[in-house]
Amino acid sequence: MNSFVGKRVVTAAVVVMSGFVLSARAADVIGSAKAGQNKVAMCIGCHGIPDYRTAYPEVYEVPKLGGQNAQYLVNALQGYKKGDRHFDTMHAIASSLSDQDIADIAAYYATQTPSSPVNPER
Repeated sequence: MNSFVGKRVVTAAVVVMSGFVLSARAADVIGSAKAGQNKVAMCIGCHGIPDYRTAYPEVYEVPKLGGQNAQYLVNALQGYKKGDRHFDTMHAIASSLSDQDIADIAAYYATQTPSSPVNPER
């Protein structure tokens, strides 16, 4: 009976430690706005056009990215990548991005302000 309890405690400890390792790995990804500047070409195609609206699959006003909170942008891109958020174009783009790419893009857009000389307000 004691060995059964001991095995369960060890198993539980391994599961908990695995969770910490995965969390630590995700936390290691730190975005660089400078690196992100070189990764936003696909974003600018829609988000860089003032008042742009898509017509497929439905009329949709494309949101401004500049000045958004970096964590919000990371969560949004991860959501598109995983399929939790639904927009085919964004899913295709986000699926091609690494976690580092996502962090860099989010850091880049988080530094934007309405007066930013590069890609203003987007």
